[in-house]
Amino acid sequence: MSAVLTEKRGHALWITINRPDKRNALNKEVIAGIRAGWREAHADRDMRVVVLTAAGEKSFCAGGDLQPGAGFAFDLSQPNIDYADMLREVQASTLPSIARINGACMAGGIGLACMTDMAIAADHANFGLPEVKIGLFPMQVLSLLQSIVPRRIVREWCLTGEPFGANEALHAGLLNHVVAAGELDAKTQGLVDRLVDKSPTALRRGKYAMRTLSSMSFEEGIAYAEGQIALLAMTEDAKEGLASFNQKRKPVWTGR
Repeated sequence: MSAVLTEKRGHALWITINRPDKRNALNKEVIAGIRAGWREAHADRDMRVVVLTAAGEKSFCAGGDLQPGAGFAFDLSQPNIDYADMLREVQASTLPSIARINGACMAGGIGLACMTDMAIAADHANFGLPEVKIGLFPMQVLSLLQSIVPRRIVREWCLTGEPFGANEALHAGLLNHVVAAGELDAKTQGLVDRLVDKSPTALRRGKYAMRTLSSMSFEEGIAYAEGQIALLAMTEDAKEGLASFNQKRKPVWTGR
């Protein structure tokens, strides 16, 4: 049985962690499968959004699989760790992405939520960074979490290791939406639909720009941005968008 499944649904590629009997915990196969899914989506020009979710209704991802021999180990001769490389790869991607959180989202699972652009959770989902309870700390998750959630909340979550609910995650900014479990698919598909009818070129270049601007001062950023908008205006999608607006019709995007 494959640890990760992929499925094309229209212009969206759904990536599903498929270890419900292990609470969809992360191991080498899961991490490799998620990375392969992201590459598959980017290799297909018909894909416009990635949805990351998990099998079952109880767990989205329990974090790293801590069972002996399950893969929670480090080769200290290597400078990079698989999980960190996954975060790097997804952060560098140019397709918008959504985390569909169907249940418990713990430890490294929160990293999965953070690495996507948007996150939707069922109202029964619970969250937590319990690493301190076993002598660890959510080091890699922090690389993304600190830019999403206010500092004092991040510190409470990390230092106490106590769980929190979906509504608290929503109010802290970790999530975009919380819905009843029965509405999770419809809400996710609704967000997908709002993305796939937009210009692929604008989304692609926009994601690239947002990532680049995040590390710049205002003066650096505004200089970079004024060049980027001029380049974007020269693309086929921008010309089609302006033409369709003036002709009062639906745009036909080429993604170029």
